[in-house]
Amino acid sequence: MSFESLLQVSPYSLDRMGKEKLLTDRLAELTEFHRRNCPEYADILNTMSFEERKISSYKEIPFIPVRLFKELSLKSVPDGDIVKIMTSSGTSGQSVSRIYLDRTTASNQQKAMVKIVSDFTGSGRMPMLILDCPGVVKNRTMFSARGAGILGFSIFGSKKIYALDDEMRLDVDTVREFLDTYKGQKILLFGFTFMVWQHFYKELLRLKAEGIKLDLSNGILIHGGGWKKLLAEAVSPEEFRSRLKDVCGLGAVHDYYGMVEQTGCIYMECECGHLHASIFSDVIARRALDFSECEIGEPGILQVVSTIPESYPGHSLLTEDEGVILGEDDCPCGRKGTYFKILGRLKNAEIRGCSDTYAAKF
Repeated sequence: MSFESLLQVSPYSLDRMGKEKLLTDRLAELTEFHRRNCPEYADILNTMSFEERKISSYKEIPFIPVRLFKELSLKSVPDGDIVKIMTSSGTSGQSVSRIYLDRTTASNQQKAMVKIVSDFTGSGRMPMLILDCPGVVKNRTMFSARGAGILGFSIFGSKKIYALDDEMRLDVDTVREFLDTYKGQKILLFGFTFMVWQHFYKELLRLKAEGIKLDLSNGILIHGGGWKKLLAEAVSPEEFRSRLKDVCGLGAVHDYYGMVEQTGCIYMECECGHLHASIFSDVIARRALDFSECEIGEPGILQVVSTIPESYPGHSLLTEDEGVILGEDDCPCGRKGTYFKILGRLKNAEIRGCSDTYAAKF
């Protein structure tokens, strides 16, 4: 099954049976492609004595740990086809994952992301306020996960400005001018969770105490990158949303879960507070003891699968995150597919989300 055929399907329209066949066909094809073209991946499958013809479900396809991308240069295309190298976030002293993209994979990442996010924001592009600094995206050939996130979401902006300067200070005058220019229009805001809180919300709170209130009631905020620091400060997702609404009227707030190893396949939070898998991906919770699949409601280590990666073998990965599958096909928001919740990083796992790594340095 080609990736182009997936793009013709609405991202949350397939039920369990329809999605099972789609994912199994596509991921089996990717497994064999990477086996033929990535020697290291072939060695892994051969060590496991894996035979593709014997699988009946994509859940039987072997996964590799995300940590492996920090230790090996895994790619399934010639070096001359690589157009972009993305790196994961990391605190000082940590090694980072290196993800090699060719034009096809980079293009498909963007196409999938447009389909997913548009289901939450609408199809039109909006004036966009980026809650970060412009210096993050200056190196266009060696993308950090943070820079890749900003550039990835920038495609939804018709006019884009950065709300923070390179010292991470809120540029109040620029933001006020932006809001005056697009008064009455729907606007998009994007940022990483801790930065939104530390450099945007807290500054808005200070301004409000001085009698200055910025009206963002027409805004839609998409944020991600981890909650570790904020939860340590007793700021829950519910309080995060409530405080933003109180300080600037911002009511539409969507968290998302994603990783540089599977860029494009993000998991958006719906109006009910649930993270959703689209037709381009799925999430499976596995028991630590034997990696068997958890029941719905049972916490486990998260495995993520993606239909996108063609330039590297990142289509079936075991993360270092713990989560719980909440249900499938029956979320009150009406979207089909798996929906879930992140519980946090596994014990002794490295900090790696854009928000959490920045917070650790901060």
